[in-house]
Amino acid sequence: MVVKSVAINAYQNAMDIRRRSVDNTVSKTLKKPQAPVQEFGDTLKDSLKTVNEMQSEKKQMIEEFASGKSQNVHELMVSLQKAGLALSMTTAVRGKIMSSYQEIMRMQF
Repeated sequence: MVVKSVAINAYQNAMDIRRRSVDNTVSKTLKKPQAPVQEFGDTLKDSLKTVNEMQSEKKQMIEEFASGKSQNVHELMVSLQKAGLALSMTTAVRGKIMSSYQEIMRMQF
């Protein structure tokens, strides 16, 4: 009888600890404020603005390097690669958006 009550108490304690742990995790998850959802158009505009800024920075760094104001080849090459990658990603996204639009236009209702 004593062994049985000790086992039951241990089991209940373990379940209480687990329940408190789950409750804490759930309450932390539920209490986190959600970030405001940004619309797709706004996200696209922000991304295009960032790509444009990278292209402008690249152009400025090339001009500075060519005129002799800057001698840092490493930063110039990093800037060129970043701008090139951003532009190619933007072109790829544009292509996907255009193909999706064309596919929607081909749909028959």
